[in-house]
Amino acid sequence: MLALVLMVGIVIDDAIVVLENIFRFIEEKKMHPFEAAREATREIGLAVMATTLSLVVIFVPVSFMSSISGRFLFQFGLTAAVAVLVSLLVSFTLTPLMSARLLRRDDHAGAPSSRRGLYGWVDQQYARALGFSMRHRWVVAGLAIIVMLLSYPLYRLVPQEFTPANTDEGEFEINVTAPQGTSFEATRDVMLKIEEELQMIPRLPLILTSAGSARFGGSGYGRVYVRLAPHRERVFSVARLFSLTPWRAFQGNYSQAEVIREVRGRLRKFSDLRIVVAGSRTSINTGGGRNYGIDFSILGPDLESLHQYTDELRKQAPALGLVDADITLKLDTPELRVTIDRERAAALGVDTEDIASALRIMVGGDERASRFRDPAMNDDYDVQLRLAAADRSDPRTIARLYVPGRNGLVRLDNLVTIHEEKTASRIDRVDRQRMAGIRAEIAEGYALADRLDALRNAVREMNLPPTYSTRVGGSGRELERTFNEFLWAFLLSVVFMYMILASQYESVVHPFTILLSLPVSLPFALFSLWVTGNTLNLYSALGLLVLFGVVKKNAILQIDHMNNLRQQGMERLAAIMQANRDRLRPILMTTLTLVAGMLPLAVGTGPGAEERRAVAIVVIGGQSLCLLLTLLVTPVVYSFLDDIGLHVHGRIWGKRRLGRSPALAHATSSPGTSG
Repeated sequence: MLALVLMVGIVIDDAIVVLENIFRFIEEKKMHPFEAAREATREIGLAVMATTLSLVVIFVPVSFMSSISGRFLFQFGLTAAVAVLVSLLVSFTLTPLMSARLLRRDDHAGAPSSRRGLYGWVDQQYARALGFSMRHRWVVAGLAIIVMLLSYPLYRLVPQEFTPANTDEGEFEINVTAPQGTSFEATRDVMLKIEEELQMIPRLPLILTSAGSARFGGSGYGRVYVRLAPHRERVFSVARLFSLTPWRAFQGNYSQAEVIREVRGRLRKFSDLRIVVAGSRTSINTGGGRNYGIDFSILGPDLESLHQYTDELRKQAPALGLVDADITLKLDTPELRVTIDRERAAALGVDTEDIASALRIMVGGDERASRFRDPAMNDDYDVQLRLAAADRSDPRTIARLYVPGRNGLVRLDNLVTIHEEKTASRIDRVDRQRMAGIRAEIAEGYALADRLDALRNAVREMNLPPTYSTRVGGSGRELERTFNEFLWAFLLSVVFMYMILASQYESVVHPFTILLSLPVSLPFALFSLWVTGNTLNLYSALGLLVLFGVVKKNAILQIDHMNNLRQQGMERLAAIMQANRDRLRPILMTTLTLVAGMLPLAVGTGPGAEERRAVAIVVIGGQSLCLLLTLLVTPVVYSFLDDIGLHVHGRIWGKRRLGRSPALAHATSSPGTSG
């Protein structure tokens, strides 16, 4: 669905270019609509095919990424590629057919519309700017280089994360962990107090509280699920803005982030509990269980050291831009440790296995003593023998147990020493190493990538021994994998685009001129993200791919027409001026339609709107801001490359398509028309 929505403003580009060229043939050359449809489509056909195929090879490599996000992008890439291919078919069949039938030559009598009205003024201003650029080519080239160099500082300024963290799904959860050894009854009482505190917030219509979970934390774990009011009732809505009461669109608006902030403030009073308030991340799950904003681990051999390092990071969490920090390794679980006096046990003839069996039965209750049949339920139940709760936690009671010896029963306190200690409730291992992790949510104003860098710097300052290492999990791991794969996919896309353009235009230089528009547009896309407060994430990366495809299409239209005019014998400067003025109108039309198609994504609300908005911001901002510069840079670069003689195959451009005569070939290679 996201691919189809994004393609709305793109699939009509080919039809717009073909229709505009047919319209220009009728308007300027006074051709019959049928003849104009045939000739105009033939003239623009190679450019349209090049733009479409080069756009397809952008999305196809993305479909075969191997990370978790690759499973999501597989459907996106194939859907987008097929939609673009269908648009090419429509632009070569239905568009010329309807133009030949519906357009009338009499409707365009008189002066061409390009010389009248608002567009006439725009055309004149562009002609002046283009003339200035051609007279001061080094100035334009220097400006383009400066803009491209701004990509790196802008890239450092824009925060990076896997998916937008501020996604308003209208629901979130609160995870509560009590001190180890807390009974279920005590946890239930605490959760009831938390529920009472939450009920004092009027913005929480639905609260579901649970206490105790064997899966997450045992009897000392609690969870609260909170669902907010629907988006149409609490978030700004365009529909309400255009209703009979438009002022209500701005009344009482609040987001999920604001509610979470208020909840955190109210729950600070429970200082003896570890409370994590986290919004749901349901778009792309990075693995089993709940997704955390930060999942950072330290691996090493010693549990005490691991606990010390991770607990130090937890204490630094506020300074590191983290909230609700907790660690996975907790050495506060009470246990009774039994130390056997093996010499005395051997002297009394007591087997170690008998000691373990007695403790396992009376304390653990793991052995089945008998079976009980319930005639009323027609079912059998296991009967397990076990000490009462108060007795099995008392070392003195356990010490009075008896075990069999060589000469009769022996009391346990004659054989063992029982003492209380604190230990880990669970020990996690990765790659045969013990692991302790810190899990937290990211504070407002920060993003995932810079918080991971902050954690790495904090660990570096701790000077860990060589046997200890760090590991990033969850969204952080997927962020690094996804962006690396995105880089490779983009490089493959550029290579494929160059191959397609080089094979279609039989030139090794003009494809380079076309692809040069990509680095020029990148700083404007990053600037749009930075100004609007968005982040560079999976969805904005998709927006960059869409932007590169659209910007490149403009350059193809410009260069294709410049070469066509030069092949017809026109002098280079005149061909540059005329070709770019001719292609200004379709470029403006496709740009405006693309922006219009992205506006609903940019201003839309509802669940997941923040993810879709990132795509729209990149495309709208990048294409709108870089439009004028690319319209000027492309002809300047074209003239530079023509001057230094790099377009080796430029003189035979379009021979097969046009079938030009020897006289025309001589005219195009005469002095003044070729570099």
